[in-house]
Amino acid sequence: MERMAEPTDLPLADAELTAFIEAVRQDPGPPARAVGAAELRRAQRLRGQARPPGPELAHVEDLTVGPTAVRARLYRPAEVGPALVVFLHGGMWTIGDLESHDRMCRRLALGAGTAVLAVDYRRAPEHPWPAAVDDCVEVVRWAVAGGGRGTAIAGPTVVMGDSAGGNLAALACLRLRDEGGPLPAAQVLAYPNTDLTLSRPSTRSKATGWGLTTDDVAWGAEQWVPDPSRRASPEVSPLHALDLGGLPPAVVVTAEHDPLRDEGDAYAARLAAADVAVRHRREAGMVHGFLTLDTLSPAAAAAGDRVFAEVADLLHRIR
Repeated sequence: MERMAEPTDLPLADAELTAFIEAVRQDPGPPARAVGAAELRRAQRLRGQARPPGPELAHVEDLTVGPTAVRARLYRPAEVGPALVVFLHGGMWTIGDLESHDRMCRRLALGAGTAVLAVDYRRAPEHPWPAAVDDCVEVVRWAVAGGGRGTAIAGPTVVMGDSAGGNLAALACLRLRDEGGPLPAAQVLAYPNTDLTLSRPSTRSKATGWGLTTDDVAWGAEQWVPDPSRRASPEVSPLHALDLGGLPPAVVVTAEHDPLRDEGDAYAARLAAADVAVRHRREAGMVHGFLTLDTLSPAAAAAGDRVFAEVADLLHRIR
């Protein structure tokens, strides 16, 4: 992929985020395709160990759910309403796990006052498409059907994901709709991948210099969907679905300085055009992945808090 000129439109939402991006520009490190999945996962584990732990909760439990025993982690605060958020982590379909988003899931559970079930879906390149979608659909189907009653969870189910997890959340809703089965009550998509062709303008204007690079996303898409002719299929790119009608109400949040910005914005517009109730917000001055940057930037922490408050409001309206 052609390398784009480094952007210069700083500062960002706060001085801390600006300093972080300036440091990334000074030393961006090797691209994902030069490092590979195993080393990326190792580096992510080390970064995670250096972060402060998330808030204490009344109950945190690792478990397996569904017919094929998908690994998951249940978070439940002391004050919890009758609902469940099934959370699907990001990571270019290749990295990320229960540990990488543990702090974020604790903040979500506490901030939204809800039980959260994080899904440890199978990752590429060991498990290319459709393995991750199969796992996520299985867990969402299990939750919607009331499988959580055995773990003291009852009430409506919301599916939520960030980045590649947002892609999986959208795909799970599409597959469940097409199967005619029960749907989650709502979907929450944070800076989601919706178009694996990476053909939207922001993949060029924000290609480098903002943390996540377009080439890293392209590498992740290659690992997950090795056949390039399939990447425009609605089975992997929800923005390419012919019909988005009949899907659950949605919250879609994108970031101004994100190569994935335009595809997330476009998906929100397509949902609205299909008469799906949508709340859409573009976070000004923010970069991709802000839900996991709260210890680095007060502005990123505040942006995450806004997402969690929106989830809380969504749950209040659908209960």
